Amino acid sequence: MSKFGLYTKFITLEGERDSLIDILLEAAKGMESVEGCYLYVINIPDDDPNAVWVTEIWSNSSSHQASLSLDQSKTLIQKARPLIDGMEQIKLSSIGGKGI
Repeated sequence: MSKFGLYTKFITLEGERDSLIDILLEAAKGMESVEGCYLYVINIPDDDPNAVWVTEIWSNSSSHQASLSLDQSKTLIQKARPLIDGMEQIKLSSIGGKGI
């Protein structure tokens, strides 16, 4: 059975990437206890000093959507918004492999 996957690319305002990383790492720590979240990984590319990628694997899209309504998630989203200049998101079905 496939899982729900997301690749999200955040583009930060100049010089704000580390601040966003701190917020996303706090979110990742919170996801450790969220049912349905299998993977929440923060990545940075070598060639873009303002980009942060988040890789997520969930049991289904409903679990992901429910996580966004948690108080901690809402608070962290509010903290992150002023740091973000743009965002791209790819939704996909994760079929299998190591880690899921």
